[in-house]
Amino acid sequence: MTGGTARGRSALLVTGAVLGLLGTLVALAVVGAVDQRREPLPVGFATALDAERVPPEFAPWIERAGRQCEEVSAPLVAAQIQAESGWDPDAVSPARAQGLSQFIPGTWATWGVDAAGKDGDPEPDGVADPFTPGDAIMTQARYDCWLAGKVKETGTGGDLTRLVLAAYNAGPGAVEEFGGVPPYPETQAYVTRIITSMADFTGAARDETGGAFGDRVVANAEKWLGTPYAWGGGGPEGPGRGFAQGADTVGFDCSSLVQYAVYHASGGRLLLPRVSQLQVTVGEEVKPAEMRPGDVIGFNLNGSYDHIGIYVGHGQLLHAPKTGDVVKISDLDDPYYADKPRKVRRFG
Repeated sequence: MTGGTARGRSALLVTGAVLGLLGTLVALAVVGAVDQRREPLPVGFATALDAERVPPEFAPWIERAGRQCEEVSAPLVAAQIQAESGWDPDAVSPARAQGLSQFIPGTWATWGVDAAGKDGDPEPDGVADPFTPGDAIMTQARYDCWLAGKVKETGTGGDLTRLVLAAYNAGPGAVEEFGGVPPYPETQAYVTRIITSMADFTGAARDETGGAFGDRVVANAEKWLGTPYAWGGGGPEGPGRGFAQGADTVGFDCSSLVQYAVYHASGGRLLLPRVSQLQVTVGEEVKPAEMRPGDVIGFNLNGSYDHIGIYVGHGQLLHAPKTGDVVKISDLDDPYYADKPRKVRRFG
């Protein structure tokens, strides 16, 4: 638990800084406040560890940690360790966070587990030591599982893995306060970094929807037809409360709908950038004449690629158009879009 993160400080100190960074959030935020009328999304995608991607002396402990509760997987634990300490069991941060999992002393005093001995001994030695890899890894799992329980108690809907990571960084109280991932730039970056990194440590991943990738993209977007447009709202965890002109609305904007659909079509393995201007720069470039369902189309409406949607076939676009509108399907020959420059990208 790195002392330099929000969870190592008072949330009150973070809140003041966040208010001054609202402009940054336009590009970075995946605001929570998920519509509670929707069913929560499944627990995180990654369950099986690719043991060849972690130091061999830590792999058995990480796999054991991933069995402590269903909400916390081995790839999640591995991705956190990489982010927290870079696999250095002797790491000490400027804020005195210690060991592989970077627990500050006060937190370790509460949560520390004696799971192993020093020098790789698999038997407990009577001392809970943050610098002993087995102790650190099992304590991290214990704490993550506790956070998962706290997040579930709040009734906050959304992708539970993302919410656990947000609680790990900013505290479960912040997740409850904002009804999802808090709009702190540090927390947003932390969650995105860990979720993206999890794919590097994942073995066999689940594919619960079946069908071609593009069909899954369309299916994951179609289920939100009729959902309000919310500028700045929504993300991989579902609809979210927007800000600025979207501040009173729970829903998606154009790029968050695309981000959600691709993320869930990939089983959580692919997290696109948050804004449309960046989404049109990733993936495989496709000629408009060769589009197929599930491809993503970005439109240059006002000097930049500021609108984006999903091709569903038959000359139609599934998208979140604008404030006051809802997620819907429109014709691509609509004069508003027909003569605008466009880029088509394919994922999966």
